[in-house]
Amino acid sequence: MDVLRAIAARRAVRDYTDAPVSRESIHELIDAAIQAPSARNRQPWSFAVLHDRDRIAGYAESARQWLLEHHREELGELAPMLEPPGYSLFHHAPALVIILATDDSTQSAEDCCLAAQNLMLAARKKNLGTCWIGLARPWLNVPATKDELGLPAHYPVVAPIIVGHPKHWPDAHERNPPEINWIEG
Repeated sequence: MDVLRAIAARRAVRDYTDAPVSRESIHELIDAAIQAPSARNRQPWSFAVLHDRDRIAGYAESARQWLLEHHREELGELAPMLEPPGYSLFHHAPALVIILATDDSTQSAEDCCLAAQNLMLAARKKNLGTCWIGLARPWLNVPATKDELGLPAHYPVVAPIIVGHPKHWPDAHERNPPEINWIEG
């Protein structure tokens, strides 16, 4: 799959088979992620991987409850989605890759976003589905959560990305035409 096809075919996948994702595949995705450009070649990223479906399910429930307790108002129209018991914030995925910045600068977070996009495109090439679970970021950045997961306290979580074998590939959403302002002269 060439890069333009991978870009066009990438989807947010929220429904996974029971098949595990191998450690080797996760390592290949992270190897692709670190090929991303970074300001002054600082490469300000770190990765944590949860590779146990049961632990991920437990953390999905902890995050769901914490979000409803601490951020219900900010969730707005998303709150009802999280309310039903059994809703899984991590969509029953077999792997969770957490991309953290090695400092709290805006540039480092942006560089980590570039790494995340590389990871998701590499996953698509390998026929693996991904979904960036931005709702989990506040919970993952709570000091007690970081301590429980063994994440460095001073590394901000930027991109929690679930990975797995899709039950099906979601349809493409229509894209708005780009707004382009040509600067002449």
